[in-house]
Amino acid sequence: AAAMGATLLALACAGLVMPAVYYYLLVPAPGRPAAGGMEPTAASGFTFLSEEIAGILAGIYLLSLVFSLVTHRHLFAGPEEQLPKSGAHHQPEWGRTASLVVLVVATAGVAWMSELLAGTVEHAGEALGLTQLFLGVIVLAVVGNAAEHSTAVLMAMKNKMDLAVHIAIGSGIQIALFVAPILVFASMLMGHDRPLDLHFHPLELATVILAVAIVALISQDGETHWMEGVMLLGVYVILAMAFFHLPQEATGVGESP
Repeated sequence: AAAMGATLLALACAGLVMPAVYYYLLVPAPGRPAAGGMEPTAASGFTFLSEEIAGILAGIYLLSLVFSLVTHRHLFAGPEEQLPKSGAHHQPEWGRTASLVVLVVATAGVAWMSELLAGTVEHAGEALGLTQLFLGVIVLAVVGNAAEHSTAVLMAMKNKMDLAVHIAIGSGIQIALFVAPILVFASMLMGHDRPLDLHFHPLELATVILAVAIVALISQDGETHWMEGVMLLGVYVILAMAFFHLPQEATGVGESP
C-alpha cells in the first residue's frame, strides 16, 4: 500500500512537471524567447495541455479509490481487519442520514474557517515580510493540514505505522491528483480570461520531485524507524528555508499565462 501511494505521487509528479517544461521551452514570455522560435500560439496549446493533464490526474485518482476500496481492499486493511472474525457484528453509532448531515455541516464549517484562515495569514505574512509563495507552500500547508498531521503523529505513537503513513501519503495524493485538477476545472467554469493552469515555479517543481523521491526511498523497505522521521523533517526544513529566502520578485506570482 505504501509503494502504491509512492507510485501515485510519482505519477502526479510527472503530470505536474510536464506543463511547466512545456511552458519554459515553448511559450514565449517577455525577456525570454521560446526555444526553437515557437510562435505565441503555443500559449493556447499550453492551456489545453493543463486541462488535459488535469482530466487524466482526476481520472486516475477516481480509479485509485476503486482500487483501494473495492478491488484490492485487503491490501489497505489494517491488522485488526485481517484477524479472524469472531462472528460479532458491531453496529455503527450513526445512521446514514446523521452521517451525511454531520459531513455537510463539517464541510461548510471547514470552508468558512479556511476563508478566515487564508485572509488572516495573508495579512500576517505582509506584516512579517513573507512572500506569497512561502505562505502558500509552507504556512498554509502546515496550518491547514494540522488535523491530519496530528492524527498521523498520534497513530505513529500508537505504533499504527500503516495508518500513519497512509494518512501522510494520502494527503499528498488528494492534493496532487484531485484538488489541483478540480481547481483547473473550476477556473474554466468561472469563465476567467486566463484559466488556472498547471504552471508552477521551478523551485516548486524541484520540491515536488525531491519530496516524491524521498518518500519512495523511505517506503521501499516496508519499515520505519525514528531516524527516517528525522531525515524527513530535515528535508522539509531545508525546502522551507529555500522558499523563505526566495525574494518576492523571483516568485513569478501573477506571471503565469
